[in-house]
Amino acid sequence: MWKKRTLVMLALIQLGLLLLIGRLAQIQLIDTESFANHNLIAESVAQRTQELIIDDGRGSFIDRNGAPLTKRYVPSLVLFPFLTAMKWPMEQVARIAGVSEEEIRRQLEQEDGPFVLEKDGEPLALSAQQMKQINDLRIPGVFAVNKQYPLETVYAPHLLGFTRPDQELIKKRYPKRPLPPKTEVGIQGLEKAFDEFLLADGETKLLYHVDAEGRPLFGLDVKYSDTGNPFYPVTVQTTLDRDLQQEMEQIVDRYGLKKGGLVLLDIDTNSVLAMVSRPNMDPRDPYKNRGAENQIVLPQIPGSILKTVIAAAALDEGLASLETTFDCSRKIDGKTRDEEHDYGMLDLADSFAVSCNNAFATLGKQLIEHDPDAFETYARKLGLYPTAGWEGAVYHEEHFRQFPEEQKGTIWHDPRDKRVPLAVAQTAIGQKNVRVSPLGVANMMATIARGGEALQVRAVDKVLYKNGATLFSFPPQPASDMAPIAPQTAEELQRLLRGVVTKEDGTGRRFRSLPYPVAGKSGTAETGKMDGGAELINKWFAGYFPADRPKYALAVVELDCPSGRASTNDVFAAAVEALYAYDRAKNEVK
Repeated sequence: MWKKRTLVMLALIQLGLLLLIGRLAQIQLIDTESFANHNLIAESVAQRTQELIIDDGRGSFIDRNGAPLTKRYVPSLVLFPFLTAMKWPMEQVARIAGVSEEEIRRQLEQEDGPFVLEKDGEPLALSAQQMKQINDLRIPGVFAVNKQYPLETVYAPHLLGFTRPDQELIKKRYPKRPLPPKTEVGIQGLEKAFDEFLLADGETKLLYHVDAEGRPLFGLDVKYSDTGNPFYPVTVQTTLDRDLQQEMEQIVDRYGLKKGGLVLLDIDTNSVLAMVSRPNMDPRDPYKNRGAENQIVLPQIPGSILKTVIAAAALDEGLASLETTFDCSRKIDGKTRDEEHDYGMLDLADSFAVSCNNAFATLGKQLIEHDPDAFETYARKLGLYPTAGWEGAVYHEEHFRQFPEEQKGTIWHDPRDKRVPLAVAQTAIGQKNVRVSPLGVANMMATIARGGEALQVRAVDKVLYKNGATLFSFPPQPASDMAPIAPQTAEELQRLLRGVVTKEDGTGRRFRSLPYPVAGKSGTAETGKMDGGAELINKWFAGYFPADRPKYALAVVELDCPSGRASTNDVFAAAVEALYAYDRAKNEVK
């Protein structure tokens, strides 16, 4: 009996040993690069390797003038710690770099890995001549390199977006591409839209191997490792102006705009010069307090801003002229007297200037009888709706979008409302279910300023190879395949928008004293929200300037703010003044 038990026990022990040996063989020989989601070979090497990453390999963004927006490159002096244990011409390096030997020695003694020599807490910036002189010395452990650093200032975070390592997203987005799990991928904004262009092909780094005591292996040989690809990483040239972006952000914050923001367009190229969204985004926690939401590309209640569409449709369809009169003593039902805004009989020009609700409720009803799709048609013709951002074919992607978070606007939630006079009236004044984005509103103003030519809005001009050659460019594109509004209609809309500022009772009269003449439209939208007994509104002003030589289109909105306490007009005025000063400094004021 005991012999049988002994044999069974020995068999079990042998089986266990075989399983253990098999498992060790799997780990050591077969799955060394994928065991438990870890590359054991890479991690083994990493444990005895010291390295300094010079460039993470991901592409970067620049503004329209070539100024960096996400990262900078500084000609830096890299030193390795084994220099403390060898004789090397420190005096010569110090003299070339313009620092003392004592400073080099002090920093060497403080570091236990490769590091960048600093001066006053910043990387010591070398000239091209200094870099050449240092590298010509060929000292092991001493290198002059162009090293990548993040920018201290975060520019246009909602537009540019952010990245993070996301292994599941990598597998989903790039199933056929073997990417390391720690690869940064675009999560939002342009980082997301251009992720396939920007993906790192590999890091550029200096590295050397050490023993258990940290001493160099294989002599003092430091290896320079890069992808060897002369074309990557790429640079995405945006249409932003970094100086204007920073100025606009400061203006928005100076006047305490808490929710909403602004978007500034270059009218000639129909491209974004600056975009500011609030609440601001915390780079460490983008989703905190909904800070990641880009309010500029999300549909909002426009209020009287939509009257621009109604005016365009009525004029273009021949249902009204600038001299057509309306009873502006009535509310939108056309019957009830408006005690608060009793303007009497006004023509279309004056009705638009004071933002008479009944005039546009009346026109809206006439338009729907004339053409049930008139509202949507003219919103499209003006580049307001359903989206405004650049979309088109880019290589294998048929519907590449520069603004991935942009959502479609709405004019009618229920088409049956077109048969309900009150619903038509409410829609005509930008209430009910109307939702359009600030980007679309700015685009509408740019369309009118250009004489009726509606284009898609661009935030990126082109993608550049590492050597500066163009990989892909994004030309201006029509906003739709519809025929534009008539030139005469565009001229009449320009007169209406200018009258908002110049007429005595115009809702934009406070902008008369600005250095650039302004044309535009105000909007005060009821949101149905309350805060402490106070009604919350969306307060808009959008327009273009100089009115006689249009250069900029600007939309400003403060969302969910108490009536009477909006900062919209202050922000708009300050932005116009800043742009005038900017142009004057560049001698571009005519």
